[in-house]
Amino acid sequence: MYLLLFYLAVMNLASFLWMRSDKAKARRGERRIPEKRLFAAAAAGGALGVWLGMRTFRHKTKHASFTVGIPLLILLNVAAAGYIAALIR
Repeated sequence: MYLLLFYLAVMNLASFLWMRSDKAKARRGERRIPEKRLFAAAAAGGALGVWLGMRTFRHKTKHASFTVGIPLLILLNVAAAGYIAALIR
């Protein structure tokens, strides 16, 4: 159970930091983090981190794929974590 919580904490922190990094790169006009990678991180358990990054840094908030997709991935992450936690017990 602790391993699952650790994994989710690491994924969400990494996702949050990637959103911060992508926003900074956008401001500087540098090469960006692909949206596919951000969605992959969200699907792999980091959806809450991406969502918090969207709100904190006001990044990707005009993209319907993010404003709709990330909350759906949060629900999927919660369901998957609940299922895995039930299997562990």
